[in-house]
Amino acid sequence: MKKFEEYLRKTRIVPTGQIPYYISWASRFFAYHNKGLNDPVSPKEIDKFAHDIGKTCEEWQVNQAKDAMRLYLFFHSKDSEDRIAGKSDGETEWKQAADEMIKALRLRHRSLSTEKTYLYWARMLCQYLKGVSPHTLNNSHFTNFISYLAVERKVSASTQNQAFNAILFFYRHALDKDIGDVGGAVRAKYKRRLPVVLTKEEIQQVFEHLQGDILLMCKLIYGCGLRLTECLNLRVKDIDFAQNCLTVRSGKGDKDRQTVLPESIKNSLQKHLEEVCALYERDRADDLPGVHLPDALGRKYPNAGKEWAWQWVFPSQSLSVDPITKTVRRHHVYPDRLQKKFGDAARKANIVKRATIHTLRHSFATHLLEKGYDIRTIQELLGHANLQTTMIYTHVAQKNKLGVKSPLDS
Repeated sequence: MKKFEEYLRKTRIVPTGQIPYYISWASRFFAYHNKGLNDPVSPKEIDKFAHDIGKTCEEWQVNQAKDAMRLYLFFHSKDSEDRIAGKSDGETEWKQAADEMIKALRLRHRSLSTEKTYLYWARMLCQYLKGVSPHTLNNSHFTNFISYLAVERKVSASTQNQAFNAILFFYRHALDKDIGDVGGAVRAKYKRRLPVVLTKEEIQQVFEHLQGDILLMCKLIYGCGLRLTECLNLRVKDIDFAQNCLTVRSGKGDKDRQTVLPESIKNSLQKHLEEVCALYERDRADDLPGVHLPDALGRKYPNAGKEWAWQWVFPSQSLSVDPITKTVRRHHVYPDRLQKKFGDAARKANIVKRATIHTLRHSFATHLLEKGYDIRTIQELLGHANLQTTMIYTHVAQKNKLGVKSPLDS
């Protein structure tokens, strides 16, 4: 147990004051089952131990005992012989498995960003296992990797969940393996973070340092409550000037929704589309391939990508190679360009908050809430599947604090 204690102090996964309790729970577990420290442990044994101590202990103590055992099992297995002995030159096998995962992702019409993220976590798993053949992977490899992210990499709960989903997909669809029970993995602690919100004055100050299509995109994101990719993926047909609305196609969760179109930017947007139309006509004169179409529309309607309605609202000024079809065509503005320009503008405006493009979406929701719009309407405009996600803005809306007077001022 001394090595386990040293490991807990080294990783700082547990507050220093709680380390003796974790050592005590692990010792009590092995004494309860009359096991040695190196004997195998099953999830059922942990559940039985937790059930019995729950008769005399508080719930938080039972949870602490479970955490202690998860950490001990990860500590004991992280340098186990099977991981070291399993090394092999499996580079070719990993590449084949990655190709299988790409096919499975595209068969299910997952986005390119999801594909890149899942491949990243597959590479991280390969590096963690130091070349172990992917076909020898089992439940313990999965559990140890997920635990490693929380204990040693100290990733957030959301990042660990992302890795969990990616590796789970890799196991099921690339390796055709049943993952089994993964309840023994150490999970990162969820920490609620309040969103960063800019005041209307701060947003105006940032906008003063932007111009052209970058300014128009930022105004759309703030005025419509869009995500960055939702703004970049807008097509001409998605904007309805007559109804003052904008349609988001295949947003998060592959769902469509409608949101408001700000009256104040309609003229600027129409002028921008006239410039885009001139670029579109030059592309047609040069007989360039049409824009990328979602899913199988390109096969069903081969010429739809050359129609005006399907063109990007914010096209790139240069051509690029489609990473999937390898076709040279015009794509939309690259997201890094917008993020960089917004960050530069925020610094020039002396904004001390950690403001990003997504901050504009947070500000949209908060400012609507402060104006008195109901939370359900805001939920629909944002495209949140769960109302609890939208409720986070009630914690930063100023209208909820206006009636409170500090006792220091009394």
